[in-house]
Amino acid sequence: MARGARDAAEQRRLLDRTFDITIILKGIDGLLEAIGGVLLLVVSPDALNNLALRLTRAELSRDPHDFIARRLLRLTADLHHTQTFGAIYLLSHGIVKIVLVAALLRHQRWAYPTMLAFLVAFIGYQCYRLAFVPSIALTLLTVFDLFVVWLTWREYQLHRPTPAAGMLQGRG
Repeated sequence: MARGARDAAEQRRLLDRTFDITIILKGIDGLLEAIGGVLLLVVSPDALNNLALRLTRAELSRDPHDFIARRLLRLTADLHHTQTFGAIYLLSHGIVKIVLVAALLRHQRWAYPTMLAFLVAFIGYQCYRLAFVPSIALTLLTVFDLFVVWLTWREYQLHRPTPAAGMLQGRG
């Protein structure tokens, strides 16, 4: 095998592994979202707020302006108003990710365009949010999602049957 062909094959294997890893990360994220959604349904907002107070007390005594601790307290203080929406959002988003990741890891063709549509919709929503509330974390998530879109598109192209293959199998 010529060096160029070996390099191309190695690059393809690397991109295939990168795709698998990023999709597995999306699946883990989906699992954590689903768990968070269930917790929001079964744990009272007051209990979550008290837990946040206990977790942040020491940090806030050292640094009363700690960004993460303040953000966590603000998030749990408003749960009475957003608990049901948050639970449904996290559960549905998490379950969709889990199902799509499982299908992608099995190379089911329908999952590629579905994942692309799902990611593009959320990238659009993330860009909308960034326009009003700039955030480094959301920007990094959006860049990561764009990378996953590119990898998913690439994998979809690799696993999509060609018209000639369909004719050979009697489907043309």
